Amino acid sequence: MVKTRTALTSAAVAVAVGAAGWFGYTWWDAAHDDGVHRAVARDQALQAGQQGIAGFNTLDFRQAAAGYDRWVGMSTGEWRDELVKDAEASKKRIADGKTVTEAKILDAAVTDLDDTAGTAKVIAAVEMVVTPEGGGPVTKRLRFQAGVARTDQGWKLNGLSPIPVGDA
Repeated sequence: MVKTRTALTSAAVAVAVGAAGWFGYTWWDAAHDDGVHRAVARDQALQAGQQGIAGFNTLDFRQAAAGYDRWVGMSTGEWRDELVKDAEASKKRIADGKTVTEAKILDAAVTDLDDTAGTAKVIAAVEMVVTPEGGGPVTKRLRFQAGVARTDQGWKLNGLSPIPVGDA
């Protein structure tokens, strides 16, 4: 009976050590898997793209300066430089436009990712509500493509353009 109990205990310990070793190895393997790192980069780029596309299509003319400064904060590269260069004239155009826009992302996807270079392309379907001062809201459905780039502060937009809706 003692020999059986000792044999069972030894077998249980061997199984536990083997299982711990196997789970340790699979955890280590997953942590060093390029696919995992790529998936994390894709998710971060997608989130930044969605936030940027929504942010660049949401603006209140009564808070033009704050909205424009938010745009500058969400952007990077040459595109950011252009926004900074044209800031005062753009803020005036926004205020003079007397329009409020609110954008909501309906769906989005990463279409291209270069994790090594830290760049990605994101497309999104957007519902935008446009309300001119003194007028009623008009809902539009639009599509956009954004370029995003990894910076020291995370992923930021480096370009945004509408995607034309073609005839089907």
